[in-house]
Formats: sequence, structure tokens, C-alpha cells
Amino acid sequence: MQRILLFLKGIAMGAADVVPGVSGGTIAFITGIYEELIESINRINLEALQILRKEGFAKAWTYINGWFFVPLFLGIGVSIISLAKGISWLLVNEPVLLWSFFFGLVFASIFFVAKQVKAWAAGPVASFIIGAVIAYSITVLPASGANDALWYIFLSGSIAICAMILPGISGSFILVLLGSYSTVLNAIHERELSIIATFGAGAVIGLLSFARLLKHMFAKYHDLTVALLSGFLLGSLNKIWPWKRVDEVMIKHAGEANEEVVNIIEKTVLPGDFTLPVIEGSEVVGQTATEPQLSLAVLLALGGALLIFLLEKLGSPKNKAA
Repeated sequence: MQRILLFLKGIAMGAADVVPGVSGGTIAFITGIYEELIESINRINLEALQILRKEGFAKAWTYINGWFFVPLFLGIGVSIISLAKGISWLLVNEPVLLWSFFFGLVFASIFFVAKQVKAWAAGPVASFIIGAVIAYSITVLPASGANDALWYIFLSGSIAICAMILPGISGSFILVLLGSYSTVLNAIHERELSIIATFGAGAVIGLLSFARLLKHMFAKYHDLTVALLSGFLLGSLNKIWPWKRVDEVMIKHAGEANEEVVNIIEKTVLPGDFTLPVIEGSEVVGQTATEPQLSLAVLLALGGALLIFLLEKLGSPKNKAA
């Protein structure tokens, strides 16, 4: 039963990581597996290799908590592969509804993560504010039109994976900022193995390095770290607010079959002020008022919040012991 739950949590993490603005680390945290994930990643080290050489595979597998990784990463992989094309379609065709669902999900997550702080003294409060400012600052950065070279894909994987395991900092959004999001997402559903392998290698290197820092922070500065992560969640809400006005775009691969419009500068607006950009060539020349889909958006946001409540129940000590 425990491995089935881990597989389902992996599916939820994978779905979150596909969307720019939502972090799989958030799902890991609220389902109660975050610190175990960081600890298990840290066990993939030289000591594990020594145990493998001296005592065999079974002992090394137990040491690295292998049966924790298998169902979790299998769920993540299944989710990313199966949902990549659908998420891409929703981002283009129903962005307001998609962002509304994830806005509710992340907003509810703030409360479940923040309650892990044992004492909200001056230090955690300051850490929370710093986290919110950092995350908000990231969300207002313009997207990049970076190249598709393999060395850049490797670097993107190394950076993005660090964000993917941080609640509130979206690895997918970091890929958007770096200009690699569409390249990686297309490679997944087109099965371009060279790009997938390069990105994966960068992700492994980044993950093993960054997990060690997180383990130290949780061990030495637990409340400050959790407060910082809660702040990340709050600050990230700006990115996933459903209603945006696009003021500047960039056309990638202009004139080619894979031509793509990338939003460079977006402004958060109220539903009543929601517009779609009028694009001529590569310029935004005006705005067209459009239906904000407010009622359905609110329902989906409530659905996202309810999902977080259910996931948190799955991660409760009672369920983990089951």
C-alpha cells in the first residue's frame, strides 16, 4: 500500500513539474515525503558505492532507500510522459482555467507548509518575507530566447532541478526564463532522446549537489528553512495568477513549422481587465477584451485547494503508518 501511495504522489509531482509556475517540491512537502526525499538523495554518495563493492547490491539498495525511489520516480516519469502534450495544449488553449486550478493548489499549499514551522519568531517571519520577495522577483523576470545547444540544455537541467525540489520555485518556470521549456517539453513528447538524455544528466548533477545543501539547512535551521519555503510559495502566486496582459512577445523559429510565440513581458490584471494581445509580426500592437471565465475559474481554484487538502491527508502520519 505504501508503494502505491508513493507512485500516486509521484504522479502528482510530475504533473506539477510540467506546469511553469508550480513545483513538484510543493507536492512532496505537503504529502509528507519531502525530507525523506532529500535524505534519500543524499545517500547516493561514495559510501553507497563502497557498500555496493564490499557488501553487495542488496545492502547498497537498502542504504539508499531504493524502494522509496522506484515507485516515486516511476510515478513522476509516467506523469510527465503522459501529461506533457495535454498540458501543452491547455497552456495554449485554456490558460485561464489551467492557471486557476494551480493557483488554488499553490495558495492552499502555503498554509500546509507554513504549519510545519514550530515557532513563528522574528527569524522565521523574516525568512518568510525574504522567500516571498525572492520568488516574486523571479516571476517578473522576462523570458529568454536562449539557444537549443546541448551544453545549454545540460546547464538548464542542472539549474531547473534545483528549483523543482524547492516548494514554490517552479523548475518549469525556470526553464521558461532560460528559454528551454518548449525545447524540453517538445523533446519529451517527440521522444528526442539526445535532448532528454542531456537534460537528464544535467538534472542528476544538479540534484545530487543541491540536495546536500538542503539536508544541512533542514538539520541546522529547520524553522528558518520551512519559513523560507513558505515565502517562496506566496511569492510564486504572481506567476500563476490566471489573468495576465501580455505587453511584449518574441517569435521563436519565425517562418518555420515549429514557430512559437513566447510571452516576454506580462502584467497581472484583474479579471475585468483581462485582454488578449493583438500581434502583428513580432510586435504587440493592441489588446482585445475577452471573457475572463470567472465562475469556472473560481470553481477550479477551489478544486485545486481541495486536492491539496486530500494530498495532505494522504501524507499525514496516520496514513504513512498504514
